Amino acid sequence: MPFIDHMQRNRFECKYIIDERCACGVRDFIRGHLVRDEHARARLAWAYPIYSVYLDSPSLELFNATVCGHKNRFKLRARYYDNKPASPVFFEIKRRMNDVIMKSRAAVRRASVQRLFAGAAPQREDLLDHDDPGAFSVLREFCQLRASLGAAGRTLVTYSREAWNARDNDAVRVTFDRRIAGAWYDNALPSHQALAVNRPWVYPSIDNGHGVVLELKFTGCYPRWMEQLASTFNLYRVCMAKYVSCVQAVGPRRHGVRGERLVARAPLEALV
Repeated sequence: MPFIDHMQRNRFECKYIIDERCACGVRDFIRGHLVRDEHARARLAWAYPIYSVYLDSPSLELFNATVCGHKNRFKLRARYYDNKPASPVFFEIKRRMNDVIMKSRAAVRRASVQRLFAGAAPQREDLLDHDDPGAFSVLREFCQLRASLGAAGRTLVTYSREAWNARDNDAVRVTFDRRIAGAWYDNALPSHQALAVNRPWVYPSIDNGHGVVLELKFTGCYPRWMEQLASTFNLYRVCMAKYVSCVQAVGPRRHGVRGERLVARAPLEALV
């Protein structure tokens, strides 16, 4: 199936950590408003895997901006969904401006990932669609931000996502993320090895290992039924960054990252 992009480029999002019993109740509640994401796989309990390489500076500036709770910040990541050599890798810029999340991304050929991570200038041939001017603009901005930070691939983050969308538009989306895990990214390896999905993963403890990260995402006004959902299940909104949680879980790397830069026990509210 060709990949259809349901990414909400400008949105609000509310995050909650719930258990599986609550997740079942939430799923039953949203069935009347949303439908399953078309990429859900029955053999994966109607979910699909997500893998992301997070780029950061040698001193982890983007990590620390998140830990410190800066209201205006951004992340650089390269996201992919499988291990197939022909599948694209999406170079993404995720910005937070106060409470608004803004995302832009470009589909890049997997063969170009290592060269772009190493600091090369982007070319149209790096894109899955060479004639997409919007994608090339995003890729150029991504590479400019990477260069300004001296950023490189630092951390791999993976999880299994169960997603539900509005029936006829992308304005509303609900996701359940499970089995969140991380690993250090090795820029010295060729792409097919550096992006390999079969590797030793480290699992951060989220609600004693039983937590499901629930995200309510919407553009425009907060849907009334989402307000009812939060009230019905007594949901308590938290701030939770998968990148930060995974960096803290994998711990200091032997090279390239100074151990004291990692915040071992930052309060959950600081991790957005």
